[in-house]
Amino acid sequence: MRALRYLSTRGQAPAAGLGEAIAAGLAPDGGLYVPERLPTIAPAAFEPHGDLAATAATLLAPFFAGDPLADALPAICAEVFTFDAPLRPLARPDALLLELFHGPTAAFKDFGARFLAACLRRLRDKDAPPLTVLVATSGDTGAAVGAAFHGQTDVRVAILYPDGRVSPRQAHQLGSFGGNVQALRVAGSFDDCQRMVKAALNDARLQREVPLSSANSISLGRLLPQMSYYAHAALGWWRRHGTPLQFIVPTGNLGNALACLWARAMGLPIGEVRLACNANATLPEFFAGGDYRPRGAVATIANAMDVGAPSNFERLRWTWHGDDDALRRALRADGFDDATLRATLLRHAREHGELVCPHTAAALAVLDREPACDGRAWAVVATAHPAKFETVLEPLLGRPVAVPPALGAMLHRPSQAAPMPAEDGSLMQWLRTPGCPDGRTDAWNEPS
Repeated sequence: MRALRYLSTRGQAPAAGLGEAIAAGLAPDGGLYVPERLPTIAPAAFEPHGDLAATAATLLAPFFAGDPLADALPAICAEVFTFDAPLRPLARPDALLLELFHGPTAAFKDFGARFLAACLRRLRDKDAPPLTVLVATSGDTGAAVGAAFHGQTDVRVAILYPDGRVSPRQAHQLGSFGGNVQALRVAGSFDDCQRMVKAALNDARLQREVPLSSANSISLGRLLPQMSYYAHAALGWWRRHGTPLQFIVPTGNLGNALACLWARAMGLPIGEVRLACNANATLPEFFAGGDYRPRGAVATIANAMDVGAPSNFERLRWTWHGDDDALRRALRADGFDDATLRATLLRHAREHGELVCPHTAAALAVLDREPACDGRAWAVVATAHPAKFETVLEPLLGRPVAVPPALGAMLHRPSQAAPMPAEDGSLMQWLRTPGCPDGRTDAWNEPS
């Protein structure tokens, strides 16, 4: 099998191998790496009784062919996919919930973060200087990346999050690691955090001084493995029912939704894919026929989707060969304000006993608009455990939300984050002089 090359969405960077693209995070021209073509794979190629790790290894093999990481792919998948992504029936007979929150930080980001960490461990030269992994987070990504890399002595992680715009439990998770993982609370929005990370990654002089990579969904090492749970769920449904499975995906930065669309483009039995958004209107306006118009993020109760300039839109356009009209015909995005999300949360909890996070509520709101029993089955993608959003759910429900054990353990650890202005130069200066809130320069080496 010929090795795939990986190109920049902006077309001004040299082609790279997969390992090189994963290690870099962002292409040198500021674009996002994409395969020169999406490979295809028949459903019959998958082991009928294989687990999620086996599905992932088969699905991702064409992307890894010819790369130094190829021989390690089965071991990487076995190391990463150690928890399930179950399909659970909902009260509505044609609908299911794809639960992606059974990992160590109770969010779907655990799959991609663990995969990226496993790849980078194998790519690292033992004599190379420490690598600093930058991650901008609107809630869940940072904790997943922190957990995946925590304790790895040759990798440092800097987590940037918008101060006051993540839930208290999310903020506690982000600052609970210590050691080689440092949290930075930025006085701005997620888009500011994302801009700061991209500026650092694009600064060649800084890269020579402080080797950098990214762990956001701009990284192929995060994006590719996310296709696996869509493939696994769709294959299981297809084998039992002989029909494709439709997905409703909560989305902000478009990485999770893009993974589903790429899996479908590869030939997996996936039907319609719908995007569920919050009050941030960039995507709903575009898919309704407007121009693509990035803008500042709006703070909502579904904070992980508070994105006004979704990075993966570049990859989405590439997938449709830059044809915006064709892209609009192929997809639809629905946006919901906080009042609608709260009403959806409360109604599904009271009427059906279905307790979900605010992001998943956006997907349920899309489902509520669909006609029932039209012959299609819908999978609502549940992106995070509801206990991470107790300040939204508990006042609404009038009762506490049970905390899963892994999340509870993190919440019992001390937590600390350094303040940072929403300025590109502030992050670059911090990276050149690693420290922590009290100014010490040995913070990276603190014991956990």
